[in-house]
Amino acid sequence: MIETGILGQLARTFSMISLIAIGGMNAVLPALRHQVVDVLLWMDDATFMQLFAVTQITPGPNVVIVSLVGWQVAGLPGLLVATFSMLLPACLLAFTVGRLTSKVAGTAGFRLAQDALVPVAIGLILAGGLDLAIAAYRGWMTPLLIAANVAFVLFTRLNPVWALIASAGIALGAHYSGLFPLV
Repeated sequence: MIETGILGQLARTFSMISLIAIGGMNAVLPALRHQVVDVLLWMDDATFMQLFAVTQITPGPNVVIVSLVGWQVAGLPGLLVATFSMLLPACLLAFTVGRLTSKVAGTAGFRLAQDALVPVAIGLILAGGLDLAIAAYRGWMTPLLIAANVAFVLFTRLNPVWALIASAGIALGAHYSGLFPLV
């Protein structure tokens, strides 16, 4: 039986995070990881990163991580509470802003606010990537694989999945040869 206190914590945590999700789920991943791992101690970094990896291979939006965290913390009730708490406030805010936008679109203040949010979203997304890279660090090979993947994406036109598959193969080969511990 799941106690209602944990469901309340899930609702509060994800409701607050949903309201700062400018730039999408990747922008708030550091805040989500901080709350789930560092503040509420619901799981460790390795578990969070495993859940994040699952969301990256599943089709659909990255918000799936919220559902997985809710499931991990409190089963099916946790999944439902976390998912609705993440989506409902953001949907209501988007609806309200959309209604207001139709009235103020084209004004100088609206354009200024729109232009100001672009660097905020970019900064949040970059911070999210850095935070996840730090959380995923498992030794000297991690930054090498990250750099190789970045170079692959920047300098080739091939699908990035090939770089990820190669990285997984290299990491597993290094692990089983005793060169690189995965955990």
